[in-house]
Amino acid sequence: MYLERTAGMQVEALSRFFPCVMVTGARQVGKSTMLRRLMPENMRYVTLDDYMVADYARKDPKGFLEEWGYPLCIDEIQYAPELLRVIKLRVDEAGQRPGMYWLTGSQRFVMMKGVSESLAGRIGIIDLHSLSQREMGKAPLCCTAFDPEQAASQVQQANTCSLAELYERILLGGYPRLAQMPGGNVEAYFSSYVQTYVERDVHALTQVSNLASFVRLMRSAAMRTGQQLVYSDLARDADISPKTAAAWVSILQASGIVELLEPYYVNTTKRLSKTPKLYFMDTGLCCWLAGWDNPQRLMNSGYAGAILETWVYGQLVRSYANAGQPLRLSYFRDRNGAEVDFVLEKNGCLYPMEVKRSSSPSTSDLRWVSHIPPGSSELRPGIVFCTATAPVPMPHGALGFPISGL
Repeated sequence: MYLERTAGMQVEALSRFFPCVMVTGARQVGKSTMLRRLMPENMRYVTLDDYMVADYARKDPKGFLEEWGYPLCIDEIQYAPELLRVIKLRVDEAGQRPGMYWLTGSQRFVMMKGVSESLAGRIGIIDLHSLSQREMGKAPLCCTAFDPEQAASQVQQANTCSLAELYERILLGGYPRLAQMPGGNVEAYFSSYVQTYVERDVHALTQVSNLASFVRLMRSAAMRTGQQLVYSDLARDADISPKTAAAWVSILQASGIVELLEPYYVNTTKRLSKTPKLYFMDTGLCCWLAGWDNPQRLMNSGYAGAILETWVYGQLVRSYANAGQPLRLSYFRDRNGAEVDFVLEKNGCLYPMEVKRSSSPSTSDLRWVSHIPPGSSELRPGIVFCTATAPVPMPHGALGFPISGL
């Protein structure tokens, strides 16, 4: 059973304008499955996951492209970045005809340098993540990004759920293969996933030699999702240097496993945190790495708040990425302990947002909002992402928004 992807509409729209379209994202989020379903009848498909095919493409990129022609979908192009320069030549020779090449890749640190050097102005780029709640069939598909001004009406279209079911969703995550096989072997899936990622991508493409330490760093990072990033803590757990820990986090970030959320600040304000927070982009993988396999125990654990915040962050990112809109999100923390989980900047306004494991949000949940220095932006009423099953109107225009309705 194929689960429809909201980003598919972006692929088709960009392909009518750009000669090349690239879909990036972590392994097994559904890039090639989506493109193969969308491919026009005259487009051919080739994957560079095959060692011999990739070797041919690296050694003779011109001959490779001449043999395959276009329109052509090239899967996992990071294994032959030499193709990018030749693609540019062929695109220019053809007068930059729309829809010539569709590309996918799981390693942005390998691809994006070549893309920026060779295909600037010729390529539309889409970041694909594992499935959102809506794509998993929890609510109707929607290509509109989360809008804090229209939040109450947006949630009414969704199918909200109980707290217990929410943590079941969090523990499962959004990888399509797991979502399509209810009751599947999560342990076997993620064990194989991490092994393939570490051996096929990390070792082959980055020359990381100590793979066991890399996996220890992944587990340490998973246990600290939703927290400020302290490289010395990760380094201690993985028995590596802080410099190496920083380099390895960059690998996780570039391959779509984690993202770093930068703090909000105004240049004239000096007492604000400057340390980013780390979030895993799929809560299922994050929970598995952190050692959780029971939703009830997860829901009642000290980890429950951090993984809930990670889930909300991931759903917000998916909402904007699937709609093809930029997401200007940060968090606020000052040295006196005032903290706001997320600050969304949109249309000259700041929207403070808190995540609470409560079905009854209160004004005290937004008590630190007044500490945010708005600068030239207008500070708007806050939103509390909560575990209620319907929108909760709050004083001063604030809103309690059901997490399961994102």
